[in-house]
Amino acid sequence: MSTIKFLALGGLGENGKNMYVVEVDERIFVLDAGLKYPSVELYGIDAVIPDITYLIENKDRVQGIFISHGHEDHIGALPQLLKVLDVGVFGTHFTISLIEDLLTEEGLNVSDYRLYRINEDKVLKFGNITVEFYNTTHSLPESIGVAIKTSDGAVVYVPDFTFSINNDRKYRTSFNKLAEIAKGGTLALLSESLGVNNTNRVHNDIPLFHKITEVLLNSGRVIFSLFSTDLDRIQKVINISASLNRRIAIVGRKAQRVINIAMNSDYLKIPQDRLVNLKFIDDENKNDFDDLVVIVTGVRHEPFYMLQRMCQGQDRLIEITDKDNIIIMTPAVPGTERMAARTIDILTRHNAKVTIVKKDILVSSHADSEDLKMLYSILNPKYIIPVVGEYRHQFMQKKIAMNFGYSEDNVILLDNGEMIIFKDGVLQPTRTKVQSGDVLVDGSLIGDINEVVLKDREMLAAEGVVMLVVNIDARIKKVVAGPKLVTRGFAYGEYEQELTESIYQVSDEIIDNHLSRKYIDWNELKNELRDAINKEIYRITKKTPIIIPTVIDTQTTNVNRR
Repeated sequence: MSTIKFLALGGLGENGKNMYVVEVDERIFVLDAGLKYPSVELYGIDAVIPDITYLIENKDRVQGIFISHGHEDHIGALPQLLKVLDVGVFGTHFTISLIEDLLTEEGLNVSDYRLYRINEDKVLKFGNITVEFYNTTHSLPESIGVAIKTSDGAVVYVPDFTFSINNDRKYRTSFNKLAEIAKGGTLALLSESLGVNNTNRVHNDIPLFHKITEVLLNSGRVIFSLFSTDLDRIQKVINISASLNRRIAIVGRKAQRVINIAMNSDYLKIPQDRLVNLKFIDDENKNDFDDLVVIVTGVRHEPFYMLQRMCQGQDRLIEITDKDNIIIMTPAVPGTERMAARTIDILTRHNAKVTIVKKDILVSSHADSEDLKMLYSILNPKYIIPVVGEYRHQFMQKKIAMNFGYSEDNVILLDNGEMIIFKDGVLQPTRTKVQSGDVLVDGSLIGDINEVVLKDREMLAAEGVVMLVVNIDARIKKVVAGPKLVTRGFAYGEYEQELTESIYQVSDEIIDNHLSRKYIDWNELKNELRDAINKEIYRITKKTPIIIPTVIDTQTTNVNRR
């Protein structure tokens, strides 16, 4: 009999930042370590990762980090995590290759870390606890799930997956292995929730193949927009194009970690006689061959951005013309809707023929309600804990499970940092909280960005900045240059003359007042200037930009006021 605890440090009530913790009799197992992309109000923030204080405080009990697949919402926090935790990381060959590249990109030496390549046949023992793996179907090859086997049954982690048909063994679910795991009993199922609202499920890519083939047969140069994280779909586009004797070029290959590693490791295959390395366009070379297929790849907004550059003559390899056919296979994700719409508008203005592949003919890489019900049937878990997704997704999975026959008490909705405990296979009524939350990454700064900094960035973006620069010779108590107004991102509008005259007047009065004193208190002078300028700007324009008074002590007798 065991004491088993579960909590999420990220991934619940949000899209991304997946990191789940399973504790079995004092041994800690970490499932995934992802980031999420910042929302628009987090100005200048590159990424958001989980708060790992709990793991640091219990680092001697951490047995390993088990990675399901190589998307950044599941591996993106590893560089920061491994800087403070000396622990092994387990993943499939392709996933570990992505992790190695990620660590190298962060300036870390891969050989300093314990990275273990495993497959679904690998069995790991940690005392009396066994960790096993099984293959899943997702948009990246060699995605896996994790089963932590205990004396009270298995805790089974089923992250991003689908049961859609896929003939490529690198993307094929190992149903036999799932059935084997189920034979020992499943205490708790940690199943993804992102796809619960998917309707009109597409079981295979036949409708997509017909659509793409039709366009390729009736077009000259064709440009595809695809997410670099969706290798399965990229490979299928390559296969169709090659079968029609099209030449193929991938734009962004060197910049995209997944594409680069996949091609170099033979996970993404292009016949050598079909692969084209494009040269920079010039007066003689336009890369506009009629048999050319160009695959534009990137993450989130990047494919849209690259297409815009190609339309506006800013790309060095491709310039889109009215002869091109553009196939958009990158549905807008949260935060990119406006850029996606603008890209379609720009393409249309350039008279390019645009084909937008609708979601209803794209096979989803996330489980819908039918997938989840099949999973419940295979594993027959005692408890279900919805993970991976926003609260509405988790709530919907709870409804699906209850409609399937589970009682409300056996489908557990949690927030990040909320810990539940199973004793002897029974859920305990008490819940505890551990420290969790967002850690902001800004360049090389990790977690040092506070609310004041973000508020300043928000104000800069919304209202701009106004600087007053003045040089004062403290020895002779005279202004030797300025005051001079400098603005960035601040619009005077019709009030420019009135506002500048008012600011100069109050500034002169404050400066003269301080110069008449025996000693100059520089901090007090700057504070008074800031308050006075702020009041004048708000009185006249009703705006509140950031005010920066810059007072410089200059030793010179050359007087030049404004």
